[in-house]
Amino acid sequence: MNIKKISTISIAATFAMNGFAQRPNIILIMSDDMGYSDLGCYGGEINTPHLDALAAKGVRFSQFYNAGRSCPTRASLMTGLHPHQTGIGHMTNDPENPVAFDVNLPGYRGFLNRNSVTIAEVLKEAGYTTLMTGKWHLGMHKKEQWPLQRGVDRFYGILAGAANFFKPTHPRGITLNNKEITISDPDYYTTNAFTDHAIDFIREAHTDSDRPFFLYLAYNAPHWPIQAPQEVVDKYKGKYMKGWSVLREERYQRMVDMGLIKPSGLFSPDDSKSWKSLDEDKKKEMDLRMAIYAAQVEQMDTNIGRLMNYLDSNNLTENTIIIFLNDNGACAEGGMLGGGPASQLETKEGYFLTYGQAWANASNTPLRRYKHWVHEGGISTPCIVSWPGGIPEKNQGGILGQFAYLPDIMATCVDLAETKYPRKYNGHEIHPLQGKSFTNQLRGKNKPIHNEPIFWEHEGNRAVRSGDYKLVMAWDNNKPEKWELYNVRNDRTEMIDLSKQMPDKVEEMKKMWYNWAKNSMVETDWSRIQELERAQRNKN
Repeated sequence: MNIKKISTISIAATFAMNGFAQRPNIILIMSDDMGYSDLGCYGGEINTPHLDALAAKGVRFSQFYNAGRSCPTRASLMTGLHPHQTGIGHMTNDPENPVAFDVNLPGYRGFLNRNSVTIAEVLKEAGYTTLMTGKWHLGMHKKEQWPLQRGVDRFYGILAGAANFFKPTHPRGITLNNKEITISDPDYYTTNAFTDHAIDFIREAHTDSDRPFFLYLAYNAPHWPIQAPQEVVDKYKGKYMKGWSVLREERYQRMVDMGLIKPSGLFSPDDSKSWKSLDEDKKKEMDLRMAIYAAQVEQMDTNIGRLMNYLDSNNLTENTIIIFLNDNGACAEGGMLGGGPASQLETKEGYFLTYGQAWANASNTPLRRYKHWVHEGGISTPCIVSWPGGIPEKNQGGILGQFAYLPDIMATCVDLAETKYPRKYNGHEIHPLQGKSFTNQLRGKNKPIHNEPIFWEHEGNRAVRSGDYKLVMAWDNNKPEKWELYNVRNDRTEMIDLSKQMPDKVEEMKKMWYNWAKNSMVETDWSRIQELERAQRNKN
């Protein structure tokens, strides 16, 4: 599908009316493994005043979708394509095993292919300075896979999917531009450092030229290992001793009051272990795990506040659009009560430290399932867009109910930059853009972004949304396909399966999905990909 083009004349006229002589700066901020309801402006109790302020002066999407997992989401976000079209249909290559996820199928290579083009590449051609700090996770074993080789002018961050927040070391260490560097600062913390360099890069860009800039700030918070500055953790200790079920109910009521969720009475199952069944020591440990996670989110928000203050003090706020979103639903990895030994929770050590499924269930209030799946809890993200000069004052603080997804961000950036998405780039044929710009919706036009269906697949889990209906399936190697049908306008929590009542609708939407899969390099037998990946790991 092709983006609807808006003429250069009409865009230029819009900027002229707003008093701008140039196109807007674009800042894209992504958090990592955060739940749908963690932020204050999405019903959470975590202290996030700066993101809440962005929401108050901008808009919040209630139905924005990611791809259900970190690297497929980043691939789709940065290219405007479905993940498989970029070569990252599953995961990127692993730091310890360069070919673990490269099974030599076009949709499953483990790094961005050259039939895709990044936002940085498109905007650089359009005259933008392109900057990135944070987590790349789109290929790392050859330099041609790194950010500077994909259109980024300046980069500081991690190439891998995760790192120690205090002591990132090889092969999950810090890279500056095209060189890995050693971190010796005893007070180092990735969230702070990513923001420091983002501000420095913007300062340098504006000192050197008047060109607009694009910044992609990809935090690794609150991804595991759950680690945060002790003074921030201490603010939350004891606040979660009431347990996850109570927390979930409190968040749900705030979300209903905000208008993010319909007060339908439908609530996804609480599949958590009973808080009352835990002994006192285990309750304190689980309280600490959630306190660290909450501190990671607050520290990220504090740093976003630093970035906003820099923009304000340099008169950049009015003509800068900020888009904030998260890469997948809350992370249930590590088991019901979390991964990693409790003894590492108060140290700067440890790697696979998680807060567990029970807290993830609360983070995703009130949605079903988690990261990996494509039920609403796996693919729904908070999405905040702030643009003081572009969003009418009467719409600021509002909620956009239209559904949208990752490829729309490339389309919106192309629109804002007054440029075109290329058919060819550096001699390579480029897949057609899959998204649509939501610039008109930001300006107050209340019409759908998508009249056509949108699709997902990850690890065999699959879904298609068409209008109010969503057909979804959780993959099970040992069982036949079981598709579920929901009216997500009325039943966002996916509790009333309509598949038996509407078999014709199921068949219609299944055909849509299989047709999309055939044309998007999606392998429909997930067990085949599993076998190929297993063979690659054993071979190496």
